[in-house]
Amino acid sequence: MQQPALSAAACLDYWEQRARRFAGQGAGLAAVCSFGMPGFYNHTIDLCQRLALRRWLRVRPGMAVLDVGCGVGRWSRLMAARGACVTGIDLSPTMIAEARRRAGARPLRGHCRFLVQDLASLDAGDTYELVLSVTVLQHLMQPELLRTALQRMRQHLRDGGVLVLLEAAPQLEVGSCDSATFRARSRESYLQLFAECGLRVRAISGVDPAPFRTWLLPRLPLLPPLLRRAALGAVSALSLPIDVPFGRALVARSWHAVFVLEATRGTHAH
Repeated sequence: MQQPALSAAACLDYWEQRARRFAGQGAGLAAVCSFGMPGFYNHTIDLCQRLALRRWLRVRPGMAVLDVGCGVGRWSRLMAARGACVTGIDLSPTMIAEARRRAGARPLRGHCRFLVQDLASLDAGDTYELVLSVTVLQHLMQPELLRTALQRMRQHLRDGGVLVLLEAAPQLEVGSCDSATFRARSRESYLQLFAECGLRVRAISGVDPAPFRTWLLPRLPLLPPLLRRAALGAVSALSLPIDVPFGRALVARSWHAVFVLEATRGTHAH
């Protein structure tokens, strides 16, 4: 049974609380990966995401990139350091403040700017060769908001540009990890929505086919703290030998997927 979606104000408050607690700690992964999880656990998630996105983060100098839901700016800084002109947007002012701080602490060869914006009313003032969004749509609970978000991102694509999404989109199981702030939608439902929004799939690849995390997470609240940490360590150790070498190839078994999309003819915004 699905939990009721948060209101817009409650959603902003949720992300602000995450940012205030964790965005300034270490790499900020506890704010942008799995909320408040141990560092070793979130670093394994970050590694799998980097491997899954590696091909699409090989940006050219001067390339115009929009990083949607940029959080603390981990992808924005990486691409700006490679010479891209990156605009990062996020709902949370605290996330954006931390992204600016981190970008300012490390001079970048490219351009890197950050804006506080709600994806539902996204207006980044330009179109982009690459629009990147990592684990953002899975936190948009209302179907109409999800559709609007996709349409807003599509409208920011240049002719020939690509929209790269990394989202929880399982084929084999849906719903076991859902909460008031997270929803794993079926891969087929995403594919149908892309087509309805004027987006054509260029490629799909996997991220994390090992099943151990998705088996553990619904059971985690039942465990005492010490056993919880040990269990997280065990699933991290068991997952890496599967996810790291085989994640991209084992698409059908992957919990998350990378979708590479382009606007179908006649749907670009000018």
